[in-house]
Amino acid sequence: MNQKIFVLVDCNSFYCSCERLFRPDLANRPVGVLSNNDGCFVSRTNELKKLGVAMGVPYFQVKEICDKNNVAVFSANFSLYTNISDRVMNTLFEFAPNIEVYSVDEAFLDLTGLDEKTIEDYCRHIKDTVERNTGIPVGIGIARTKVLAKLANRIAKKDERTKGVYSVLPRANLEYALARVEIGDIWGIGRQSTIKFKMIGIHKASDLRNYKNKLFIQKQFTKIGRMIQDELNEISCFPLNTEAPKKKEIVCSRTFGNPVFDLATLRESVASYASLACEKLRKQQSVCQVIEIYIRTNPFKEVPQYARADSALLISPTCDTRKIISEAWKILDGIFINGFEYKKALVKLSRIQDSNEHQNSLFGENDTSEDLELMKVMDRINYREGHETVKIAACGVNKESWYMKQVHKSKRYLTGWNELLKI
Repeated sequence: MNQKIFVLVDCNSFYCSCERLFRPDLANRPVGVLSNNDGCFVSRTNELKKLGVAMGVPYFQVKEICDKNNVAVFSANFSLYTNISDRVMNTLFEFAPNIEVYSVDEAFLDLTGLDEKTIEDYCRHIKDTVERNTGIPVGIGIARTKVLAKLANRIAKKDERTKGVYSVLPRANLEYALARVEIGDIWGIGRQSTIKFKMIGIHKASDLRNYKNKLFIQKQFTKIGRMIQDELNEISCFPLNTEAPKKKEIVCSRTFGNPVFDLATLRESVASYASLACEKLRKQQSVCQVIEIYIRTNPFKEVPQYARADSALLISPTCDTRKIISEAWKILDGIFINGFEYKKALVKLSRIQDSNEHQNSLFGENDTSEDLELMKVMDRINYREGHETVKIAACGVNKESWYMKQVHKSKRYLTGWNELLKI
């Protein structure tokens, strides 16, 4: 029986690479992408990292460094990033029958059965093809387990001698990687676990791999900690998940770009968030029965504080945006208090069921075939023409009063007809 071979393909500084794709002049400039409301850095190129700008640091704290070093700063452009991610993943599907799309910029491939002597060449071919087809540079790690593939990928991206591909199938390469990767950099080990590991003398990946008392590891770090240790010993514990599990809860939340004082504006924001949550609900072919709304003021500002949440149980599960917005507004009306400076709203859909398996109600208003077809048409138009090309009137037409700040946002290029690249 062939031993498992996992490959992790990870896009390099993905959001920044997407921005560089349409701006060749940024090839050697430091580039950074900010979070919602242009808050913190969520993606950085190597040039920006060398300037000492850390992941998650607020932009205002390092703005002087960025200005001095001609850093290209962008607001997050998720519609563009998602589109390019789809192109990367579609390219990867050409190289393996079984793929787990782990995140927007990462995918695991199962290459079990390939000749180990030529697998690095095959992965370099994958890397070259992805970069040629999409323009996005990637790093590739090769190993017997998913945890080791993550670890190998880290070496591939940090060590220029690997040229972006590193395999820990050879024993010497495995020992080299395990001895150099810190315990806190292992996939699945968080901050608190890192502290506990160091307290018992485990500082490197090799220390955890060689730790003899496996029952102690399981007792202190749960079954997952023990499985991670087994994975470091080339015992595969985490199988490939080729089908993404359906979400049990869907949350859409944003911090407002400007403070909101009135109910009408707050209603528009809640309607917009509910619409986005409903799109995600329908995309996984589900319906929901519980809607929760949460609003709060700015805890970082010296103003009167208020925060409150409430929820409603629907008689009939639904995926109809109109029904969910209507119920969301009833909840919002019940928790809104005039006179406060609101900074954030949240919409959460829960008690989610498959759309073809849920129980209809004898007394509630069930989704009709006309309701479902209308939602399908809206989704098709918005997928083809761009987000919110067609939307419920309750979402409003002017978002400037509450929409998040995106001062440095680039064009969508691939997802808006009026923003196509002009040459």
